[in-house]
Amino acid sequence: MEKKIFNPLDWLEQPNQQQINTEPQKVEANTDAAEVEKIIQQIEAKQIDIATAYSDWRDIGFAFADAFGESGRDYFHRISKFYADYSATECDTQYTNCLKANGHGVTLKTFFFHAKQAGVNIAVTPQYTEQEKVQLPTFPESIYPQLPEFLQKVVKIASFNEERDILLLGTIVSLSACFQKLYGIYDGKKVFSNLYIFITAQASAGKGRLVHCKQLVKPIHKHLREQAKLMKQQHELEMMEYNEKKGKDASAEKPNKPPEKMLFIPANNSTTGVFQLLFDNEGRGLMFETEGDTLAQAFKTDYGNYSDGFRKAFHHETISYYRRTDREYVDIESPCLSGMFTGTPKQVSALIPNAENGLFSRFIFYFMNIQPVWKNVFANSSDNGLDDYFDQLGNDFFGLYQTLMANPEIQFCLTTEQQEQFNTFFEQIQNTYLSLQGLDYMATIRRLGLIAFRIAMILSALRIMEHGDLPERIICEERDFQTTLEMVRVLVKHASKVFSELPQDAPMPKRKNQKERYLDALPASFNRQEYLRIAASMSIPDKTAEGYITDFCKRGLIHREKQDHYLNPNAKETQDLREIKKG
Repeated sequence: MEKKIFNPLDWLEQPNQQQINTEPQKVEANTDAAEVEKIIQQIEAKQIDIATAYSDWRDIGFAFADAFGESGRDYFHRISKFYADYSATECDTQYTNCLKANGHGVTLKTFFFHAKQAGVNIAVTPQYTEQEKVQLPTFPESIYPQLPEFLQKVVKIASFNEERDILLLGTIVSLSACFQKLYGIYDGKKVFSNLYIFITAQASAGKGRLVHCKQLVKPIHKHLREQAKLMKQQHELEMMEYNEKKGKDASAEKPNKPPEKMLFIPANNSTTGVFQLLFDNEGRGLMFETEGDTLAQAFKTDYGNYSDGFRKAFHHETISYYRRTDREYVDIESPCLSGMFTGTPKQVSALIPNAENGLFSRFIFYFMNIQPVWKNVFANSSDNGLDDYFDQLGNDFFGLYQTLMANPEIQFCLTTEQQEQFNTFFEQIQNTYLSLQGLDYMATIRRLGLIAFRIAMILSALRIMEHGDLPERIICEERDFQTTLEMVRVLVKHASKVFSELPQDAPMPKRKNQKERYLDALPASFNRQEYLRIAASMSIPDKTAEGYITDFCKRGLIHREKQDHYLNPNAKETQDLREIKKG
């Protein structure tokens, strides 16, 4: 059998198997391992730290765990030990966490990328891009035949995996704004199906297909605008009658302006403008923006109120605002807002500058991989392209919308077995990502549970188009429940990727207390008279200073060499002497 000659470039050209199979890749001895060994030897010779950021270090751990399993632990230690604060225990813990993740979409090409960036010769000089560092998984092929027929029709026009995924997600989120009579009970609260999503990718990655998702709900928007037009005409007639009576009939009342009925609420709007339109539409609407800058710019002009409204709407919490024109205080009770946004990775950070305010955790994120393959732009050839196709699908969904609106509310429920599996599933995910991302990521996991519940609700409601039944309660079918969990397994990895790339706030400098300042003031060598003199200069009583010195000695911060003679190994003079000796 001919021995395989390994080339790191293969890792860039081959499709990412992690997208299909989450089991660690088995690597032949003397091929991948030999090449990694060669590169690590160069790192050791140069004594360089190739992962200065935590996220880069963690991803290299994922790469070794994916390729080598437990045998990659030694590699991880060898590339980590040139970090100034290297700890063997911390390194072991991190690698164990990487193994427990059981596949995270990170492969060996991540290691090659960072090695090359650090100046290591990896034998080839491909042009790496940020997108090529990590190939994130797509939804499993197995879920698509299990989808409701309506969704299968939507995604069948996709030409590659990512396009199919974003069409599915974009459709689910767009439809989530239209199930006004559908609800479920989650954590003791009545919740509706509304969702937010941000699909992020570099320019020309293929996210333009999402415009078709807007066509699916456009008939509903058109229907509401026609209602608004009729109400406006009626208002004009009432105004004519009022103007005729004005001055003649003291009881004549000026008619109120009719509400602006619509489904699509423009994001390029002031906070008050958005709230006014939500109020006019009984607290419901859909923001659909294919350029993340549009919403990000609106956030910049009035970030606090805009972000606050988004966060409250996700949980249907009352939004209050003041209308200056009418001098009126308004409450929007139980708002139900959905949001479909796309943009580049930089636009995510412009919209959500950090994860602390809770807006990040309310979004579904999907990070598209760039496909370096030319797409057949004539594959879907017809007289009017795909517009007619999606217009027809939109009309089909409008029929379901009208049926639901003409009937009482329907409650969505999981079975007892599904509830138990749901809790176990998210408990496992929470434990995994607490170790990977820390407490800051917990809110994302917990709200992802609510997002999953809403996705299952929408899949179940679309089954009505197939069987035509309108029960008082919809029990989730097992295929829809399992499809939802499979989607979440992928979405949690995409959210983790975006979360890792959010800019980190600079930590506030900690003000040292009196005891810390006293320790800093002690010289490299001193006696009792000296430390009492320093204490007096800092207005520290003698008794207190003596207590500090005793405590410092117990903790090993200073050393008592002999009677009335102390050494401070952390003093600046000591450090200077060490540097002189090294020189």
